Amino acid sequence: MPELPEVESIKNGLRPLVAGRRITAVEVFRAGAVKSLPVEDFCRGLAGNRILGVERRGKFLIFPLDDRRYLIAHLRMTGVLLWDGGDVPYVSARFHLEGGHVLVFQDRRGLGKLWLVEGPDTVVGGLGPEPLQPEFSPEALRERLKKRSAPIKALLLDQHFLAGLGNMYADEVLFRARVHPLKRARDLSPAETARLHRAVREVLSRGIALKGASVDTYRLPDGGKGSAHSAFQVAHRRGLPCPVCSTPIERISLRGRGAYFCPKCQNRLLDIPL
Repeated sequence: MPELPEVESIKNGLRPLVAGRRITAVEVFRAGAVKSLPVEDFCRGLAGNRILGVERRGKFLIFPLDDRRYLIAHLRMTGVLLWDGGDVPYVSARFHLEGGHVLVFQDRRGLGKLWLVEGPDTVVGGLGPEPLQPEFSPEALRERLKKRSAPIKALLLDQHFLAGLGNMYADEVLFRARVHPLKRARDLSPAETARLHRAVREVLSRGIALKGASVDTYRLPDGGKGSAHSAFQVAHRRGLPCPVCSTPIERISLRGRGAYFCPKCQNRLLDIPL
């Protein structure tokens, strides 16, 4: 699934291409992709609108329009937004823009969603803080952790707790912070919390600098791939040596998701249940 670095990279790639362009027509090929309106009203409401820019909130892309409404997209597991994508399979929608350009929403699994709404909070209002914003301080993180008994890995994946983090980057964050994925959030020491805060910022910033991780279907708007996966130290590396201590990376199941970690560097806590 595209996570914060992937969605931020898509935003950065799309913004100079779509900002200021008018939508001339919209085609929807998978009716279930549209969540806010009947498909006909969605297409009619977008046609003639000018896109003012592109923003990101968590894993959502937000396109402000000149009629003061917002087109919002969530790519879910396999969604991709391709600029002038041509004849590609698994297309959920096509947005035709002035100048003869087309923005293609390709989605192999068909789980991605689109909204046309009066205000973005209709869709993203319940998300937690943005981890790269100044307001997300070590003190703010400590305050959010202190009453939570969930395993820290599960909590990092909760979009109401923190917006944008997903499975891959949560594994990388916990490895960098030297925290076991099963440790209860409220049991983190002040030192662990400080390391966790720093790791969140460093791992996500590095992912953005490398334009995201193309481990599966993720592509940039021009069809290119990101390279953040080449810098992963534990995610998707079960059985390979830890880059710090050479202990084989392990994988456990946590609430239906996989968690990759180094059992030596991350202080395994055997008394914490799955």
